[in-house]
Amino acid sequence: PSPPIHLTTAPKTPDVLVTTHVNADFDAVASAMAAARLHPGAVVVLPGSTERTIRRFLERPSAPPIPLARLREVDLAAVRRLVVVDTRSRGRIGPLADLLDDPRVAVTVFDHHGPAPDDIPAAEIHERPVGANTTLMVALLRERGLAVTPEEATLLSLGIYEDTGSFTFVSTTPADLEAAAWTLEMGADLKVVSDHLGPRLTPQHVALLNDLLETAATYTLSGIPVTVAKTAIPGYLEDFAVLVHELMDMEKLRVLFALAFMEDRVLVVGRSREERVDAGRVLKALGGGGHPSAASATLRGATLAEAEERLLAELHRQLGTQPRVRDVMSYPVLSLPPETPISEVHDALTRYGITVIPLVEEGRILGIISRRTVEKAIYHGLAHLPAREYMTTEFQAAAPSDPLDRVQDLIVQGRQRFVPVVEDGRLVGVMTRTDLLQILSGDAARRPEPLVEGRGQQKNVAALLRERIPAGVVDLLREGGEVAEALGFQVYVVGGFVRDLLLREPNLDVDLVVEGDGIAFARELAARRGGRVRPHEKFGTAVVVLPDGFKVDVATARWEYYEYPAAMPTVALSSIKLDLYRRDFTINTLAVKLNPREFGLLVDFFGGQRDLKDKVIRVLHSLSFVEDPTRVFRAVRFEQRFGFTIGKHTLRLIRNAVRLNVFQRLSGPRLRNEIRHILDEPDPVPALARLEELQVLPVLHPGLRLDKETREVLARTYDVLAWYELLYRPERPRRWALHLLALASGLPGEARAALMERLALAGDRHRVFTRGPAEARERATAADREGLRDSELFALFHGREIEEVLLALVLARSERARRRISRFITDLQDVRPHLRGGDLLALGHRPGPVIGRILERLLAARLDGEVTTREEELALVRREFPAP
Repeated sequence: PSPPIHLTTAPKTPDVLVTTHVNADFDAVASAMAAARLHPGAVVVLPGSTERTIRRFLERPSAPPIPLARLREVDLAAVRRLVVVDTRSRGRIGPLADLLDDPRVAVTVFDHHGPAPDDIPAAEIHERPVGANTTLMVALLRERGLAVTPEEATLLSLGIYEDTGSFTFVSTTPADLEAAAWTLEMGADLKVVSDHLGPRLTPQHVALLNDLLETAATYTLSGIPVTVAKTAIPGYLEDFAVLVHELMDMEKLRVLFALAFMEDRVLVVGRSREERVDAGRVLKALGGGGHPSAASATLRGATLAEAEERLLAELHRQLGTQPRVRDVMSYPVLSLPPETPISEVHDALTRYGITVIPLVEEGRILGIISRRTVEKAIYHGLAHLPAREYMTTEFQAAAPSDPLDRVQDLIVQGRQRFVPVVEDGRLVGVMTRTDLLQILSGDAARRPEPLVEGRGQQKNVAALLRERIPAGVVDLLREGGEVAEALGFQVYVVGGFVRDLLLREPNLDVDLVVEGDGIAFARELAARRGGRVRPHEKFGTAVVVLPDGFKVDVATARWEYYEYPAAMPTVALSSIKLDLYRRDFTINTLAVKLNPREFGLLVDFFGGQRDLKDKVIRVLHSLSFVEDPTRVFRAVRFEQRFGFTIGKHTLRLIRNAVRLNVFQRLSGPRLRNEIRHILDEPDPVPALARLEELQVLPVLHPGLRLDKETREVLARTYDVLAWYELLYRPERPRRWALHLLALASGLPGEARAALMERLALAGDRHRVFTRGPAEARERATAADREGLRDSELFALFHGREIEEVLLALVLARSERARRRISRFITDLQDVRPHLRGGDLLALGHRPGPVIGRILERLLAARLDGEVTTREEELALVRREFPAP
């Protein structure tokens, strides 16, 4: 927080303390100064930072003297009256809110905002519906005959001009003009006012203004255009409200809400020139405040996506036209008596193409039965039984007068696909999941239009696809778009494929999301391409395997998680936006549309392009790591792979997840999968070091340490793998496995076993990982023995997995051992006798163990140089193993 300027020698044990809201503006500071004049001897404390322009004003030699003091220097126990100006919200006065609970402290409020249920309980309230709170204070000064100096008049004038938008805000009243006229009579300097309220954009402001322009989208709510823009700022930016005002004027907007993610908070600034939109009331619901024309709120601990959703939810709540169930329900209702045989119920479901049917008796619904239940009953030979036997009575109903929210809660939160509508106990209509989706997607209030056509969320990357992606894959994507178009679906390629495309990184893992039936799409694409489909009906996903082995993952866009009517407010992109909203980081929320008319359209709802440009890893939700702790490993992996930085708020959420120990809920396979991705990197040490720094490495095992010795082992592992890759041998080592063996090489045997249990490595893999390091050291030591023959070296390593052999090379302590192990890898392991079993049979040897011993002897002889040719091998056999 910025320290107050021009600190006076005001008493540090004041009887009266004056304060205002955090992020004090000119109206707040001017009101505080006036309140101090009304309460002689009072001390002013500003609870938080002040805007740069205010500090610049107060630093002037001619600035008015205000009895300002730092909060930490004031003895709050001495305070007997707390005077609050320009707000009456407890949550907006910072730590001084504690004084409200002291029964010895009387509270006085001077505020021009309307009353609200959660207002500060005050013994004395001065309120007036004027454009600036300073106007209220000026009226009181004048009533009490208190003159002001020209310097004080200038500050009062600044407060009035700022909070009325120089008398352009619709909240401006004649009293504001009258108060401003009085300040001029008192000597206010309008040149100073103009200097401090005029344009003051820095290059950073201009860049952010462009960002706001690109992201700005307008929603039509009850016929009112409401524009929402957003940006992310690496650090703290002063005077963000200036940008909002500039954007408002540039685009001649009626209503604008701008969000800026700064450090670990989201600042929301609202401006309204529309009488029907009260910016103060909207942002008060988000914990902020202001007046109808100008307001702000600070959401700490929220991501930009979460803040936007909360804002949109509140806008729709206050301005949206919420339909009633009676306006959208389906009727008359198709129903059957409870005694209807299961076979007849099946006929009705098939005939009408529905999946659920209510069972009604004398107009009253007794239960519902689904196609799935009916088909299972028929499969078990129960087609003759009445539906009553298998109907479910566990459902909730809605009333015709209920708002749509009620049905949405039942379908989304309660997972109820079919909602009966009941009035006076009788069934009068129904609502289904499909009905809800059509209503949500058809509402004009959920169709944001970009403020500047062709900017921001819409960018075509078709040319980049052709440049970076093999032609065959591009053709596959185009055909996928054609299939979707023919089926009436929308299809997108999403996730890492798009992220890496924009980063110019290779990635051919194609993940498609379909707005429609993903499995039906997959089957049609496979049929056209001559491939096959592996469907997963439960999750609405499928894998298309093409004849050349290339795989395409297909998922159905999920829409079931609407949390309020405004969630993901689009039509054509509503489902894809919601699907992307569920993902881990903003850089993975990018999608490219594949339908023919919009092929290559880049969809970016959550600032993924911006974060790619800024090289920042950000989560979309504050509970992201609590819901899925594996995202911590992915955040670190992406950070190190791309040279990005984990955002401050995201970093704080990781540390919070560590404190909560959310990782204990992770299953072994899931944990193994994430650590495997990290260990598959060419050099996993930076990511492992970051995990250790974040105290995440002990999640694998408390004994894991990235100490000097372990780092050296991992460094040698890197060198060994690089050397082995240059050999171009057919046997490819599992990079992650060797790195895991190296990482765990310093742990005692029991600890390694516990680590492998945690990672759910079973069977032979468990043996390799548990005993591998110790056995590798033993073999490396044996490889260093004086006089070791090649046949003995071969016996040490033959039949071992390549990771075990390479680990021995890593752990070998002598140059001689390393040379010998290298020689085994490059030369000896491929040595075989010229003679084969058939040759020995031809010599008269019988099938059995004898032939095996002969071949072993021949191999040892070849390795040790006793024989080199086929003839020499034949001679050895005849000499040492004569035929019976």
